[in-house]
Amino acid sequence: MSNLSKTVGQTPLIKISERIFAKFEGQNPSGSIKDRMASYIINDAEKNGLIKKGDTIIEATSGNSGIAFAFLSAERGYKCIIIMPANMSEERKQMLRLYGAELIEVPDGKFDDAIALRDKMALENGYFNPNQFHNPLNIEAHEKGTAVEILHQHTERIAAFVDGTGTGGTLMGTTRVLKMYHPFMKVVAVEPAESPVMSGGEPGLHGIQGIGDGSKFMVNLKEVDDIIIISTEEAKERAKRLSKEQGLFVGISSGANILASERLLEKYPDMEGNIITILCDRGERYLSCF
Repeated sequence: MSNLSKTVGQTPLIKISERIFAKFEGQNPSGSIKDRMASYIINDAEKNGLIKKGDTIIEATSGNSGIAFAFLSAERGYKCIIIMPANMSEERKQMLRLYGAELIEVPDGKFDDAIALRDKMALENGYFNPNQFHNPLNIEAHEKGTAVEILHQHTERIAAFVDGTGTGGTLMGTTRVLKMYHPFMKVVAVEPAESPVMSGGEPGLHGIQGIGDGSKFMVNLKEVDDIIIISTEEAKERAKRLSKEQGLFVGISSGANILASERLLEKYPDMEGNIITILCDRGERYLSCF
């Protein structure tokens, strides 16, 4: 066992502009914020005797969660099966295979199919199912990790926390703690223009991989103050600018988060305090998509 998973978290908070700061989650071992959730769930399962070396982990994912579970499986001696829609990036698929995971693809955008197949295979074969889309430990990982780090790293007033939602774990877990110390902070969700489910629209295919998976999952809309919609092309262009202008080679959802933060400032120019957001992963896993 390499113990690399012990380095999950404690990522830097980077100043993007005068009033926007972002957690650089690409510094986690497998390159994304999903290492936090995955390691938290697996650590808990090991502690409670729910999984042992040689067992199989199975999960449905758009990519980053699968990569995180595949990394942990390789580190700790588990087998790993990942189910994902076929329209996810080839780089993500290659990373999963290089970590030793078995990859099963379902038709483009069919997250419900991926989840249903995961549940069926887990039940029939006794595989360990992290159930990331409905597991409260996903939220708890960010309550005890991401949020606490932000409070230590940023001592000024926080006006808003902005984040694109996949499972909803990061948004819910982080903001529930931050609101204890910044009660007037806005909670802002970001979703793809092509799949505006939280805004009341229909799910659809889009290219902001990792968010907008066709359902609200764990997002409680009663706790969300605003929803900002970003198109795939807008997110890609903003991610490219982060690379070219600031040396931050990040993924497409990071571009969406930064652009949404900038639009929030335009919408509320008199808002007191700074905006905190997330740079979810690194850009290498999207080279074929830009």
